[in-house]
Amino acid sequence: MDATQVLQDGLDQVRDVVAAALDGLTDEELVTPLEPGTNTVAWLVWHLARVQDDHVAHVAGTDQVWTTPAGGDSGTTWARRFDLPLDDAEIGYGFDEQQVLAVRAPAHLLRGYLDAVHERSTAYLSGLSPADLDRVVDTSWDPPVTLGVRLTSVLGDDLMHAGQAAYAAGVLSRR
Repeated sequence: MDATQVLQDGLDQVRDVVAAALDGLTDEELVTPLEPGTNTVAWLVWHLARVQDDHVAHVAGTDQVWTTPAGGDSGTTWARRFDLPLDDAEIGYGFDEQQVLAVRAPAHLLRGYLDAVHERSTAYLSGLSPADLDRVVDTSWDPPVTLGVRLTSVLGDDLMHAGQAAYAAGVLSRR
């Protein structure tokens, strides 16, 4: 197994953990924080998908899934399907409590968006060689960030938030 396959396996795990976390939660549970000021399951899933979409689109040189018209729904973008009171460029970094609570979406929409992002990420990873991971993609850091480091960062962030969503879902389903 090469490094791109390890990254793919990790993204597959994110998708699977999120699917299990969303399974059985009501729309109200998805937007209920465990404590005031904490992230909701809906926000966690939306955010991890937005980060993956944003970062992979950037390194791949493509448009984000979020703002690209897709099949079905008359070619409506995911941003319009969610219809959040947020700028389409938002991915959730630095959100305050009110912004977190503004991310309201049913499980099928959250899952559909993550699946679409996962499909795009998988297609991108399948075209990479291990040597591609050494390409510098961001010179604003010291040392400059390579593709491998950026994708590992996305995977780490997504796994962390998927675990948080699974934990919160477990607590909410037992209340």
